[in-house]
Amino acid sequence: MKFKIHRCNCRKLWSVQTRKTKFTACSVLLDGSWSTELKPERKYNPKGFVTTHGKQDIIVNPSKEVVEKFEKLAKLIYDKKNVNFNVKEGESLFFAEDGTCYILKKLMN
Repeated sequence: MKFKIHRCNCRKLWSVQTRKTKFTACSVLLDGSWSTELKPERKYNPKGFVTTHGKQDIIVNPSKEVVEKFEKLAKLIYDKKNVNFNVKEGESLFFAEDGTCYILKKLMN
């Protein structure tokens, strides 16, 4: 099943949705493959999403200890004006409470 993740700035929450369900969270850890999806023809925002296909990859409001098992490599940036992301796909993401989205790499222990 395809999951779409985007920021709801009006409520300062991350929204995770499928065709049948929707839930929100302060932060989300995506430990699995992801890609971006753009819909520039949409009349309303959001026009850009992060998508994944595995619910088991989504950790809602992860603890600090779980997030610390990853290294922050860079930020995933969405250009709202040009409807574009700086990176198209990857392996792990952290959607932080402050609205920042980090591209992650799992630390080897």
